[in-house]
Amino acid sequence: MSTILVFGHQNPDSDAIGSSYGYAYLKRQLGFEAEAVALGAPNEETAYALDYFGVEAPRVVTSAKAEGAQQVILTDHNEFQQSIADIADVEVAEVIDHHRVANFETANPLYMRVEPVGSASSIVYRMFKENQVDVPKAVAGLLLSGLISDTLLLKSPTTHVSDPQVARELAAIAEVDLETYGLALLKAGTNLASKSAAELIDIDAKTFELAGNKVRVAQVNTVDIAEVLERQAEIEAAIEAANAENGYSDFVLMITDIVNSNSEILALGANPDKVEAAFDFALENNHAFLPGAVSRKKQVVPQLTASFEG
Repeated sequence: MSTILVFGHQNPDSDAIGSSYGYAYLKRQLGFEAEAVALGAPNEETAYALDYFGVEAPRVVTSAKAEGAQQVILTDHNEFQQSIADIADVEVAEVIDHHRVANFETANPLYMRVEPVGSASSIVYRMFKENQVDVPKAVAGLLLSGLISDTLLLKSPTTHVSDPQVARELAAIAEVDLETYGLALLKAGTNLASKSAAELIDIDAKTFELAGNKVRVAQVNTVDIAEVLERQAEIEAAIEAANAENGYSDFVLMITDIVNSNSEILALGANPDKVEAAFDFALENNHAFLPGAVSRKKQVVPQLTASFEG
């Protein structure tokens, strides 16, 4: 039997890497041949976590069939446009996710576990406990990093009531102080000055099909929104190039202040009225302030979906 590839979404973040790495380890302990791979290089935040816990980054793959894989397991995503390029040509054996289910269809039955918790890593950790498999320190560290990243250290509205306990347990296994390590991890992902505008808008970006529109929604974390907006002309040029090259109807960039838990929305595309209606604000010079917004999954995508499809 060929090795089952386990991977998160394109432009992988700490939860995509952590959940896939942790789940592949769990599957191996349960007797399956499984390998965690990635659909892109780790970002700086994830690289910090990998280095901290002494884990080599999963190798990057672009085609499941080219790897000889017959089955794949998806973590931290289920929408095919966010997955590996040839996802339709292989069997999806399992999905472990915490996002909405959309644009998803398989030929065969599968194991699908989708829960409204703060991270896919949270689900994977509970599966370790359910199967009575010990979590190694490094695995715990990566799962913790995924949870911290996706909930902004448990401050995001996506944080589930069960997540703080999960975080405390993982921190104990990983032998780190939750607050100290969490802040260091998040700050590692805010170094944007060294990135080109094209890299910046692709750090954490996903594509959504909304009423026939291909909408790209990206998010960058920072400690200074104004500093990012100083590069607005450069960023807009990169967005326009991405729209033209990939056929995005709209590009929505969420610039999130991780200290004060607010975001600025920068939007370019064919439907600025839909973006304005989604958030009940007026774009000025293509951007507007969105107080209290830190979660793309809960505070941006559902609102855009309702506006585009309403």
